Amino acid sequence: MIAQQRWRIERLAAEYTRGLAECHIACWREAYRGLVPDHVLDAFDIERRADQWERNRVRYPDSTHVAIADGTVIGFASAGAPHDESPVAAVELNALYVRSPWYGSGVADDLIRAALSSEESVSLWVFDENPRAKAFYRKHGFELDGARKIEEFTPALMVRMVRAAAVPLP
Repeated sequence: MIAQQRWRIERLAAEYTRGLAECHIACWREAYRGLVPDHVLDAFDIERRADQWERNRVRYPDSTHVAIADGTVIGFASAGAPHDESPVAAVELNALYVRSPWYGSGVADDLIRAALSSEESVSLWVFDENPRAKAFYRKHGFELDGARKIEEFTPALMVRMVRAAAVPLP
């Protein structure tokens, strides 16, 4: 039973880039089938994705965290400098994915805490037709800010969510 299994959160290391690529592609296929065209989801290549993650790991060594259970990457989060032309926050959460058998287990909560500091404002883009993800982000203090855009490689609408930096307690 998943609830009894444990995981650990680590910064992405070279030994996990292929596992991260496998997890990334599997998560996209699990979460977005029917929202993203099948030909896009089916075209993902594990080797090419692993190479991209390895380049990101080297270039941005502290930006990606992985959740590991029994030696397998079961989720990941990646955050860094905002990609928006006019950023509305100090940091952008670029990705947060967990394999579907781990939904509701707490893995995503641990990943978002590892990837983001409460001391900085954060923005993210999420598919408008992804109520599960939007509810998760709301639980973690994010709110829709009204910004919208079309995703780069599919006609799906993306909406931006923002979380303000926490006010330090006296």
